[in-house]
This record gives sequence, C-alpha cells and structure tokens, in this order.
Amino acid sequence: MRLTAAIKAKDRIPGIMRPWMIAAAVAIAVSGCSTSSPIDTIQIDRTQGTEENIASLTEVIRRNPSDPEGYNVRGAAYGRSGQFRNALDDFNRALQLNPSFFQAYANRALIHRSMGNVVEAANDYNRALQINPRYDVAYIGRGNLYRQAGRNNEAMADYNRAINLETTDPRAYHNRGLIKQLRGQHPQAIEDFSTSISLAPNSPEPYNGRGISYVALNDDENAFSDFNRAIELDQRIAESWANQALIYERRGDKARAKRSYARAAQLDPKYRPAIDGLARVR
Repeated sequence: MRLTAAIKAKDRIPGIMRPWMIAAAVAIAVSGCSTSSPIDTIQIDRTQGTEENIASLTEVIRRNPSDPEGYNVRGAAYGRSGQFRNALDDFNRALQLNPSFFQAYANRALIHRSMGNVVEAANDYNRALQINPRYDVAYIGRGNLYRQAGRNNEAMADYNRAINLETTDPRAYHNRGLIKQLRGQHPQAIEDFSTSISLAPNSPEPYNGRGISYVALNDDENAFSDFNRAIELDQRIAESWANQALIYERRGDKARAKRSYARAAQLDPKYRPAIDGLARVR
C-alpha cells in the first residue's frame, strides 16, 4: 500500500499547497515504487530513509515547524524505508498540529498494521472516515483489515464503497476479486482482476489472481498467459512459479512442472503449494 505523501487536489485540507510541499512530495513519489501495488503492505525502499533524504525533509520542517504537511511527508519517507517508529512520531506530530488531517490518520493506520497493531489501525481508519467519508484510501485500508480477520462481508462493503466513489486505486478491485474468488464467483472475480490490471499493469499480483480464476473455469490457456506475465513482471514471487508449474502439471509436462515448482520452493522453502507440487511430479 502506498503511503500518502502528497495530498490530492480533491482531498486537500484547507490552505494553499506551498512550493516546498510540492517539491518534497514529487521527490518522494519519483524515488518510490514505480508501480501501484494492490497489496496492502508497505513496499520497503531503503533509499527513502537515507541520511541525505531525511536531512532535506527535516530542513523543510525546521523552516515550517507548525505545518503538519511537512511531518506527513517525512513520516511517509520513514515508513517506506521501514523506520516505523520514526514514522509514527511524525504522523503523531502532524495530527497534533491538525487533528483533522485525515490522510495522516490513514498513513498512521498503515504503519500500525505493519507493526501488528490491528486495533490502533482500525481506529485510525475509522477516524479518517469520520473526518472525510469519501476518502477511498481509508475504506480500502479498513477493508483489508476486515479481510485479514476473515470478516469478508464487511471487507466487501468497504471495497464497494471505495469503488462507488470511483476510486482509481487498483487494490479495491484486486481485493474484492479475491473475495469473489473465495465465494466461487470466478467470472465476476476475473472482471475485478482485469480492472485492477488496467489500473496497475505492471503489478504481478492481479495476474496471479485472475489466472487462478481461469484455472477454476478450466481455461488453462488464459491462466498460463497470466502466470507467465506475472513472472515476467517479477521473478522473485514463489506463487507465480508454482502457478505456472500447475499448468505444466495439468498438461502432463512433469519435467517443466518440476523445474517451476523447484524454483518456487527455492524462493520460499515454506510455500506449501510448491512443496506439495514437487512431491506429485517427482
């Protein structure tokens, strides 16, 4: 999940976006992830926490110590670099300065979730939505908390709310697709995964999700194409290799299936589908 360093025009708190805020936000966005991952986790980028980057953001805060946006931007940089305690401190300070800063609540919620503080994360998402009931990011984040807890009906409701708000965040469609897939609604799941792909074409996760639903519909050709595309986008994901191996196995090509299962197991020695698949094709 993306930490919100910049404030969208439709979501801005009252006031003028100052030039230094724009420059800082753009710098973080450019040096961050190149794709919009639909997975609700922080993609760690150590370059965000370099001494030089943090020093420049700290200088911005020094010049504008009463402006909460500076703390939000630096907190996002700390969060992306995995420095969660520092990120919390900055988001806390931003909210002290502006208790209505709903983006900072959503950012702090993601940090709490990454630290395993589920109750605190839920409280922050709820607070963000109390302030701005149209904030799609908070609905998606809270929906992911619900889905993680097995509360799929509530998760679905939150994803639907975000989508009804015309969100362009691919996570809403990807994660709603996962619930539909779990319910056996594979044609509808494929539609959601396809929308997620259209919004984040370089993200491998929705290709894997859509491929699994194709497998459930016995459409191995489209499934194989999706799994191969997921591997092209990121060769470090065990799931993609195990999914590719499954198609080889269904085709009776045990040699290729074995190689792909072995690659998946090498990437994640505890990944059960890879271990079980290797046992079948040996």
